[in-house]
Amino acid sequence: MEGRKDDNGKPQWHLLPFKSVEKIVEVLTFGAMKYSANNWCGVPDAKNRYFSAMLRHITAWQKGEKNDDESGMSHLAHAGCCLLFLMELTDNASEG
Repeated sequence: MEGRKDDNGKPQWHLLPFKSVEKIVEVLTFGAMKYSANNWCGVPDAKNRYFSAMLRHITAWQKGEKNDDESGMSHLAHAGCCLLFLMELTDNASEG
C-alpha cells in the first residue's frame, strides 16, 4: 500500500537555504547581545532606519567588503536581517 500526504499548495520549507538563514540568525543573536532581544521592535522611525542600514550593508558588499567591521559577520546576512525587520514591521503595520 502506498502512503498518501495531502500537502499540495502548502509551503515547501525544505526549499529554504538554512545555511544562509543561520547566518541571519547569528546577526540577530549578535544584536540581541549588543542591545537586547527584540530591541529592534521599538526603534523609532524603524522602517527608514532599517531600510538605510540594509542599503549600507548592500553597498558595502557591492564595493567588495565581505564582512561588517563591527560584527565580523556577512554584510549580506546583516542586509537580510534588516529586510526581515522591514517585512515584519510592514506586516504588523497592516494588521494594526
